[in-house]
Amino acid sequence: MELFFRKIGEGLPFVVLHGVFGSSDNLFTVCKKIAESGYCVYMLDARNHGQSPRSEDFNYDVMADDLNEFLVTQKIQSPIIMGHSMGGKTVMTFAQKYDNFSKIIIVDIAPRFYPTHHNHILAGLNAINVNTLENRKDAEDIFANYVSDFGERQFILKNLYRTDEGGFDWRINIPVITKEIYQVGGEVLLEKRIEKPALVIRGADSSYVSDADFQSFKNSFVNAELVTIVGANHWVHAIKPIEFVAAILEFSK
Repeated sequence: MELFFRKIGEGLPFVVLHGVFGSSDNLFTVCKKIAESGYCVYMLDARNHGQSPRSEDFNYDVMADDLNEFLVTQKIQSPIIMGHSMGGKTVMTFAQKYDNFSKIIIVDIAPRFYPTHHNHILAGLNAINVNTLENRKDAEDIFANYVSDFGERQFILKNLYRTDEGGFDWRINIPVITKEIYQVGGEVLLEKRIEKPALVIRGADSSYVSDADFQSFKNSFVNAELVTIVGANHWVHAIKPIEFVAAILEFSK
């Protein structure tokens, strides 16, 4: 699958993958800082997200293959590859299947299984009928009945956009993501010993990556490092962007 991507900067290749319900512009602010430090940064839309194609197939195996196809098509060799949450599991899977990377950065996710915890989001999204929606405020009012956190609502509803015809549509494939959401929390089997450098960044206020999770990760990625950013939750890059970028640049040099 040919993924949509954004590209900024010049220099060593640095590829970035977003999380579920996200898109290629989610990490744009930190990617701009990375690009200013001598990197050519590629920000990808995952399948069924943003402006990338839609498909009934939605799992880490096919998303890792999408990443490989992107690198081959763009003739990118030995990039640093970073993924947040779902993107992080895609990067882990890719590293188990392919060797075309120099370093990987995993942001606040572990290889283990996570129980599905997006049901309230999906219920809210499915409650919004874009065929009859008259304005964005109506969508926000409906969604607020399902998702109480304002920041989370705004993040998810960035996927709602005006069509050229004046109506509304989604930049995410809600039916497929609803059906396959269990895949997002699925375990990534780390069976291959990998000696290339790896960095795990976690938020101190996040419960996604425990010390035991990191040790499990390090059993495969034997040269892995762990950075814990104080004051950050799962959205490390958004809450503590300065510290986040500093950790990445220190690891990447």
